[in-house]
Amino acid sequence: MNILPRVCKGFSHLKHSSVLSSNIIPPFHSSSKEQQRHVQNTSQRSAAEAVFAESSVELDKKSNPDYIKRFSTTAEVLVSKIFPAGFGWQYSSTVAQEMFQLSPDSLSFALTTGTGDALGVFLGHMGYYTVKKAIKADSKIELDKERDTGVLLASAAFCSGSLWQPLVNLLQASDLSFPTVFAGTWIGCGTAFYLGLRAGRTFLPRVLPSIEEPTYDNSKNDASLSMAIGGATGFFVGTDVTYLPSQNFLIDVVGIHEGTSTLTGCAIAGTSTSLGFGAAQTTLNVAYPRGKCWND
Repeated sequence: MNILPRVCKGFSHLKHSSVLSSNIIPPFHSSSKEQQRHVQNTSQRSAAEAVFAESSVELDKKSNPDYIKRFSTTAEVLVSKIFPAGFGWQYSSTVAQEMFQLSPDSLSFALTTGTGDALGVFLGHMGYYTVKKAIKADSKIELDKERDTGVLLASAAFCSGSLWQPLVNLLQASDLSFPTVFAGTWIGCGTAFYLGLRAGRTFLPRVLPSIEEPTYDNSKNDASLSMAIGGATGFFVGTDVTYLPSQNFLIDVVGIHEGTSTLTGCAIAGTSTSLGFGAAQTTLNVAYPRGKCWND
């Protein structure tokens, strides 16, 4: 009896079953590698997404201005310097006319009002930081440095404050419209303030070491601050109710009318400079990129 065919047939059957089984059940080792590769790829994608998200957040922080800091600094400057500047200019003009009998078109009047403007800035600056240091017990506030800063700002305010009346007289004598006088004063006095800052940075560090000498970076900061100061001087034109009152769009807000008391007139003057500076600086706060404005 020949059993070889049966054995072969049986072997063939076993071989076929083995192949079938291997096709139905994939090797465990190969599946494990694929799972590892899948997990690894997923982890890499998650890490890359996390890095990208962090980079986006950092980029936003670096590119977007710190609006809270900008507007809080603006508010401090309004209280400590801009309102006192307008108040001081108006009070000194009253002193010049009533006590010294000076004409508004005289050089003495211009210098007197410029001095009042400068004193308002310096005294307001020092008073504000003295009180702030006492209330908050803030060791970061160094009054010696603030004194030097106050002198620098006051010297620039003297320049713009002294120019204001002669410039307004010249523009009004040219029979220009109120908006033109408004814009011309903004540009002229803003420029005077900038030149005062640059001159102060050039000469004052010899005696006041806290003042930074002129550089390209602080020239940009001085320029942006001077633009806002120009806005304060432009709005101050609105206090004059005698020149083209029908065109004066500020007359109902900051106009100083005949019969207004001295202190009330000074308060209105300070309000006008505050409104002008606030309007101009708000525009700069919103428009300027991060690191490009003086209050960054």
